[in-house]
Amino acid sequence: MPWVQLTDVAVELGERDVVRGVSAQVSEGELVVIVGPNGAGKTTLLRAIAGLIAPRTGAIRVRGLDPLHAPRRTIARELAYLPQQYELAFPFAVEEVVLLGRYARQRGLGIASDDDLAAARAAMAACDITHLAPRRFDELSGGEARRVSVAQARCQGARCLLLDEPTAGLDPAHARGIFAMLRAQCDAGAAAIVVTHDLDLALRHGGTMWLVAGGRLAARGTPAHVLTSAQTRAAFGLEIHVGALPSGAAFAVPS
Repeated sequence: MPWVQLTDVAVELGERDVVRGVSAQVSEGELVVIVGPNGAGKTTLLRAIAGLIAPRTGAIRVRGLDPLHAPRRTIARELAYLPQQYELAFPFAVEEVVLLGRYARQRGLGIASDDDLAAARAAMAACDITHLAPRRFDELSGGEARRVSVAQARCQGARCLLLDEPTAGLDPAHARGIFAMLRAQCDAGAAAIVVTHDLDLALRHGGTMWLVAGGRLAARGTPAHVLTSAQTRAAFGLEIHVGALPSGAAFAVPS
């Protein structure tokens, strides 16, 4: 059974079709990177998979469950969703923000267990924010806050991550570190769907690429194949050059 199954999914916002006829699936161990121009429907598609928007037509299943109608705690054990914008109304400490990801696994008063604390420490270490644990979230830089929100999603313990621009505002080293972490998790049997504008990191770490353009799944395949396709050239209005460094590492740049 695939982790995520999309069958002829269309999503309407207002009276406008934003996602049109998308059919695809994501399997265990797969890191899917979604690319496309601004306004193409990438975020809307991700929100529909998370069960936050009802599709107008078609079906979405997460491990056989309908994410729109299944109990939220049940879905939260399967999916962790990171939106583009993450805000908090209270001045929580960083460690407290990360621990918020454990809500679906807690009972009673929601007091953190030893397992919750261990998961939070592992997530903070993976996102290089351990030293920020006692800091107030609302006092962090934009990049620091983004790494905390990624750590919260990881701390949730879901087997599939839905991340919308997880590396936005990050310096190159931390952006690469986030993608390397996702690649390692998928290699260990998890799955991830990541919307990104960083074509270079998408090429290096993604296993499958979806090009979304005009609300449709315009191309899919290996990142190198999709980035050099005619569909990508038409979507972005320019060529994407894919090459290799002397070290053998692949890179992608507009040309």
